[in-house]
Formats: sequence, structure tokens, C-alpha cells
Amino acid sequence: MKDSHVHSTISHDGISTFLEYICVARQKKVDEITFTEHWDDYTGIKTNLKTLDISYYLEKYLEIKDDSKIKTNFGIEFGLQPDIVKTIQSLVKKYPFDFIIGSSHITCKKDMSFDRSFFDGLDRKQAYLNYFKEVLENIKKYQEFDVYGHLDYVVRYGGYSEKKIDYLEFKEILDEILLNLIKKDKGIEINTSGLRYGLSSFHPNLEILKRYKELGGKILTVGSDAHKVDDLASNFNFVYEVLESLGYEEVAVYHNRIPDFSKIKSLKK
Repeated sequence: MKDSHVHSTISHDGISTFLEYICVARQKKVDEITFTEHWDDYTGIKTNLKTLDISYYLEKYLEIKDDSKIKTNFGIEFGLQPDIVKTIQSLVKKYPFDFIIGSSHITCKKDMSFDRSFFDGLDRKQAYLNYFKEVLENIKKYQEFDVYGHLDYVVRYGGYSEKKIDYLEFKEILDEILLNLIKKDKGIEINTSGLRYGLSSFHPNLEILKRYKELGGKILTVGSDAHKVDDLASNFNFVYEVLESLGYEEVAVYHNRIPDFSKIKSLKK
């Protein structure tokens, strides 16, 4: 198995170190890990969190990289915002990333995991729509990502009783999001953390994955979004079974920003 979304203690919320992941990988039947530390721009955001020092991250990563033990890749999870395109462009030119996840954490200048005021005065449909509108804006503005991370992330934090995106309810904007990703040769991430957050599905849900395939989407990565070793490659075999049931045959891992595809049947353990 190959886990394409892993956070170490380099990230503000990481619990396990690079070496701890590497030590448990084989017993978890993982033969490749892509580290994807968090980078978010907190300018104007009320928070104690600090933006990742990528130079420090790269230095520490290179200290432990040893592909004779297990293949590792240098990735990052950029928190995309519509007004920081030039900042991210300059970072992508500066560092040798293997893989870039584009995610929406800070949306409408609110970090919804810490600041629930993003949802104030909004019913479920309007809150989710506001989130998707900014996701779409990011996709249109950025070339500097490979896949979009946890596409229906917003369902984690609103506190609404309905914690699922109904594809038909948001069909128009979801189709526009998926078509723009496909047009730009960008993929979507299957992120298994939703199952750990008590949701009924991984991210994105089954309906969105089915529609992505119907529209011609082909690039999928699978990541646990692990912050500790216990969650490395969590629920991957379940994901593989679901993907095969939908007619998908391959998933990708990125090296030097280029997708390398593996047959799902070869990854199942």
C-alpha cells in the first residue's frame, strides 16, 4: 500500500515523527509514504498557529530519507486561498516537491476547524455552497497543485445534523468543480480520515467519486491524512474495494509532480 497523505510532528497537529512512521510501515504493509506537511497562510487570521517553515521541513526530511528502508516522497498540503496565488507560486518554484495537495482549510478568511463563525447565520446549504464556491475559485486560479484534498471537508465542522454532501443538491457547482479539475489534468484525493471523524464515508463521498468517473476523471490518490502512526493507511483495503466496485482500476502516487499509476489489485493486502 502507498499512503499519499501523512503528517509528522513537523505539522502543528502531528503526533508521530518521520522515523516512527517508517518503523511501522512494513508491519502495516505500507511500502511507500508521501509526507504532506501543512502549509497555511494565517495572515489576518486570529490564531496561535504559525505558517510552516518549508526550508526546515525539507532539511529534516532529507536527514531521514533512506529509500533502502522504505520509499518516501517530499510532499506538501497547501491551504489554498484565492488571494495568495503568487505566494504559493514562488514556493512551488523554490522547493523540490514530489506531490502537492491543494486543500481548503481557511475559507472566506475563516479557519473552520478552529473558528466556527464561518457557519454563523448560515443554513447548511448556504454554508456548504459558500465553501464550494471558494474551492471552485481556487481551482480556476491555481495550477500549483496535483490533486484537491478532502473535497467535501466542510461536512466535518458545521454541526448540522446532515453530515453528507448530497450530490444532486449541489450538482451544478460540483460538476463545475470536477470538470475544471479534469480540464486542468488535476486529480482528487480519496482521504480516509472522514471515517475516523465519525462520518459515514471517506472524502469525497461515493456519489462524487461516481460522478468524477462519469465525467472522465482518472486521477485518484489515496491518503490516510494520518497524524499518528496508528492511522497510517487506515481503511485502505475498504477504499480499494469501493473503487473497484465503481469501475476504477488504478490509483496514482506522485514523483517529481508526475503521477505514477498502480493497479488497485496489486495494492490490496
